Order: sequence, then C-alpha cells, then structure tokens
Amino acid sequence: MRTSLKMLLIVNVLCNLQAAMCFSQQYADTTVSIMPADSVDADKNSLLKTYLKRKFLTGTVSVVGLGSTFISLNNSWYKQYDKVPFHTFNDAAEWLQMDKMGHAWTAYNSSFLIYKMWRWAGVKRNNAILLGGLTGLGYLTTIEYLDGRSAGWGWSWSDMGANIFGISLFAIQQAAFNNQAIRIKFTTHNKQYPGQMKARADELFGKSFSSNLLKDYNAQTYWLSLNLQSFFPKSKLPQWLNIAIGYGAEGMLGGFNNKKYDDNGLLIFDASDTKRYRQLYFSPDIDLSKINTRSKFVKSLLNTLNVIKIPFPAVEYSNGRLKTHLFYF
Repeated sequence: MRTSLKMLLIVNVLCNLQAAMCFSQQYADTTVSIMPADSVDADKNSLLKTYLKRKFLTGTVSVVGLGSTFISLNNSWYKQYDKVPFHTFNDAAEWLQMDKMGHAWTAYNSSFLIYKMWRWAGVKRNNAILLGGLTGLGYLTTIEYLDGRSAGWGWSWSDMGANIFGISLFAIQQAAFNNQAIRIKFTTHNKQYPGQMKARADELFGKSFSSNLLKDYNAQTYWLSLNLQSFFPKSKLPQWLNIAIGYGAEGMLGGFNNKKYDDNGLLIFDASDTKRYRQLYFSPDIDLSKINTRSKFVKSLLNTLNVIKIPFPAVEYSNGRLKTHLFYF
C-alpha cells in the first residue's frame, strides 16, 4: 500500500506548488517591449528582481513540500518496520502492476509541475526540464532507497523503471515539442465488497471512504490522455479535446494472490476462486490546461486538477468482452 500513500503525499506537494503560483502571474514574460533605453533598463531590473523572488519561493516551497512528505512517510510508514541492510525485492507481478501505474503517474506529474514552477520563476526551458526531471527522480529514488533499508520491503527495480518512464514521458515531450501531448491521469471510485471479502478489503484498503479511494487498486484507473489537436494540428478539433486509454484491474485481495496466511503459515483467508483480471478503457477527456481563462487563479486550479481524468462515458474491454459505462470515474 505504500504507493497509495506516496500518491496522497505527492498530491499535497503538487497542490502546494500550484497554490504558490496563484499569488502571482502564471508565467512571466521574458521579453521586454520596445521603449526608451532608461525605461528598458528599469524594466529589466524590475523583472530580474521579480524572478529572483520567484526562484526563492519556488525553491522554498519545493524543499518544504518535498521534505514534509519524507517526514510524513517516515512517521506513517517506515517506523512500522525495522531497519535492515540494503536489499532488493521483486514485486513486478504485484497488484497486476497497478502500483507501477501509480509510480509512473507520480513521477510524471511531480516532474512536470515542478518544471512549471521553475519556468514561472524565469528559468530557461531546458534548465527547467532538467530541474523538474532530476527533482522528481531524486525524490522518488530516495523513497526507493528507504524501501531498500526497510525490513518490510526492499529496493524494487520495477518501481524504478516506472519512475523513469513517467519522468521520461514528461522530459522528452517538453524538450522535443514544448508540449505535453500525452499526459498520465488518474481516477478512482468507492467500491463495495460482498460477504467475507469486505473484511479482507477493510484490512487491506481501510474502512474510511477516503482510505478506500486512495488505497483500493481494484477501484483505481490510470490513463494515458492524448490531446487530439497536438496529433492533428491542421484539424478543427477543439484544443482541449483528448482521447484517453485507461488501465485497471479487478478481483485483487492481496498483492500476488488472494490468500492470507498467519504468522505460523496457516491459511486464514482464501479467495482463490475470485478471478484477478486486467481492464482496458477508452474514453473522451479534457485537457484542462488548454481551456482559455483570464483568471490566474482559475488557470492554476485547472493545471492542478489536470492530473485527474474528467468523468465521461467509457468503453471497457476485459475478460474478452466489451462493456459500456454511461459515466465512469
């Protein structure tokens, strides 16, 4: 469940980063209009001072925000387990790779939004891409290292692969096209479990509504959201219109299987007859960053919410069959 906890913490960081942007311009204009020499010099000095303040704010919010996640993660998770020598753990097959989707989502969105903060602070595009990518990689690699020192877990190469994929998707698109034509988004819903499964689900995912939303991999979907205008620039399609391909999974009441053993190796829960299966979704979506607005606050809010896919009708393919959803979240 540590991936879900990471998601909760990183959402807090992303919101802090975006909230800081609400107090000033969304992006600063790096050009100076044609005016008398004295006025140009004064304007440049004013701009440099503004950028200096923004760099200080960006650095402070990044350090405080990311630092607070480490403290929260340590207090709520790692203190439960003994410290041991660094070791690895192969969890590539766990949760039908849903936790790997969470890693990619976290890595992509944290790197991208940190990049945007540095651009807002006046840092050149390539340097901001480097800062966003390296900050995201450093943050997530440190967490993986803590996993490697925890008796309950271990360093996961598949987790690192998902982290690198998410960061690379952001960095390559921004460096090559200065545009995020493909975004990684997330949705979840509250899932109900019948009979004995409910007790096991409560144990795994928590009993509260908020805990279920964040921890239940059976209820989560991760999306690659493609902006159609970016792929078909000559078309008359709305700039904000996306098509999304989603990945989900069902029937999971354990990381690798639907069994639970006690400390003595005795089987105390067995739901092997519950099928674990993958789901593929297709649905329209909206790129909220492409919606025009004059409000700096609304623009920042839309950019923050853009990590979540907008609920729309969807087609699901699973178990060899197609299923339609009038409203899928």
